[in-house]
Amino acid sequence: MDVIDLRSDTVTVPTAEMRQAMAQAAVGDDVFGEDPTTRRLEEVAAELMGTEGSLFVPSGTMGNQIAIACHTRPGQEVIVEATSHIYNVEMATMARFSGVQPRVLVGERGVFAADQVAAAIHPDLYYLAPTGLVCLENTHNAAGGRIWPIEGAREVIAVAHARGLPVHLDGARIFNAAVATGLPVRELVRGVDSVMFCLSKGLGCPVGSLLCGSGPFIAEARRVRKAMGGGMRQVGILAAAGLYALEHHVDRLADDHAHARLLADGLSTIPGLSVWPPETNIVVFEIQTGPTAQELCLRLRERGVLAAPAGAGTHPRRIRMVTHLGITRDDVLRTVDLLRRELGTPRM
Repeated sequence: MDVIDLRSDTVTVPTAEMRQAMAQAAVGDDVFGEDPTTRRLEEVAAELMGTEGSLFVPSGTMGNQIAIACHTRPGQEVIVEATSHIYNVEMATMARFSGVQPRVLVGERGVFAADQVAAAIHPDLYYLAPTGLVCLENTHNAAGGRIWPIEGAREVIAVAHARGLPVHLDGARIFNAAVATGLPVRELVRGVDSVMFCLSKGLGCPVGSLLCGSGPFIAEARRVRKAMGGGMRQVGILAAAGLYALEHHVDRLADDHAHARLLADGLSTIPGLSVWPPETNIVVFEIQTGPTAQELCLRLRERGVLAAPAGAGTHPRRIRMVTHLGITRDDVLRTVDLLRRELGTPRM
């Protein structure tokens, strides 16, 4: 029986065509700046984001944390949303590595407002930690792949810049937002001081993310990457996958979004499930009665469908399913049918 893996879009594997591009990649020592494929990927990424430069990094978490280290100094605060990836699942690295602490704002499904940011920025008083950075996340993972409304993001950016604060965007899935809205990705990131996006999620690469920003920012980011142990050698083998993905795997994200809508529509017909309407490729639902998320995920695993609890201890009946290039329409229909049977609902 084939396994349907809906735990995350990080479980994708390189296509045969991507593997061929990787095998044929020209390589050099990237720590010396001599890997031609990596340099080309960084040029393409900067062009797409409308920035002066970019830096290839092993992971999205490293990209985010490099940005925090570059934008802040020890003893400052970083404004983040309460359910953001940076705050919840990056191992408190902002404290470990940069010596800063989060200033947490509770948004509406992952999105906070400009007036919340304005109120959270500390005045210049000697006994208060100065605010050093504002972080956004688009799409917002824990909010079910929600797209940060562009006008709201620009209002936040304007407030931050008026107070002399930089803004970093965790854009791990920013291409999902671009495809869903029909807007160029550089339009969605306009105004931020740095942006990170992942290659290893919906774009289907095995490893890697890009951190983009101004020339001086990227120069400093390269130094911080080395300090974090992120200096890589003949990494063009991985960069080639990124180049292939940016050329061939962006538009196909629309298929993932369509599959997510099909999945959500099917789940919505099952009594006892409350389903969040998906905006991109992430479907979140809650079980009103019956098994917990952990119990249901174990039962699904036994039948060949992998899903993940998404409640982080506070919502024990919440499950997340993520569509990606490894998921077909038939996989979605099979998953819905299996959930109907597991939850005791006759097939329609």
